[in-house]
Amino acid sequence: MNGSGGEAREAGGPRLVGVGVGPGDPDLVTVKGVKALRSADVVVVPVMEGSGTGRAEATVLHYVSRERIVRVVFALNEREDRTRREAAWDAAGERVAELLRAHGSVAFATIGDPNVYSTFTYLAQTVGELVPEAVVGTVPGITAMQDLAARGGAVLTEGTEPLTLVPVTAGTAVLRQALEGPGTVVAYKFGRRAREVAAALRATGRTEGAVWGSALGLPQESIRPAADLEAAPGAGLEAGDDELPYLSTLISPARRESRGGKL
Repeated sequence: MNGSGGEAREAGGPRLVGVGVGPGDPDLVTVKGVKALRSADVVVVPVMEGSGTGRAEATVLHYVSRERIVRVVFALNEREDRTRREAAWDAAGERVAELLRAHGSVAFATIGDPNVYSTFTYLAQTVGELVPEAVVGTVPGITAMQDLAARGGAVLTEGTEPLTLVPVTAGTAVLRQALEGPGTVVAYKFGRRAREVAAALRATGRTEGAVWGSALGLPQESIRPAADLEAAPGAGLEAGDDELPYLSTLISPARRESRGGKL
């Protein structure tokens, strides 16, 4: 990155700003984020090839007219075919570079925060190489763990407690190691390995008080105790089903024995 969000708006020349639009609820886009979206000449939203309206796009449509939105294809969930993934990044970077040259001011909308496991990271690197004179900045957004904590009543940290964020795409062994440590553990993208996550919670004694959620802020929102992951059909995973929505989030709060005990 070669500039803050403020610098990206004020400096001359091409300006690219990554805007965090939160986990899904359009009311959770910050005032600064809305201003950045509306002041840009073009707003880019990442989509999967052949897909319908994506989560970032749906949120942006609450604040920006459709004719100002450009859909750019990314291999958003591709983890195994590196060639395909990087080809998609390159093509997306080239497309955004074209938009920068043509319009001068581009906002890229990303769910959550643009500096937390975001597609914007790769895009900014590519665009920086293609348009070195561009000023690149970000506007922070509310993350899924913050929204889930608020909706599910889970306190993320107290006193001296650490907070560990683990993408389960790294494997459940990494998650289990975090659960064996102190503090609150948050797991992202765990839906495809939900049963393994439930087993890790059980093995480390961290099921009680844990909560998971998906589609936060959307009509299909689901927020439930983590114990439901192994409960009866209809409470978590259906019988014979191994997956929840890919972007499911889990919070396992720190063990707390007294009020203010970690101060």
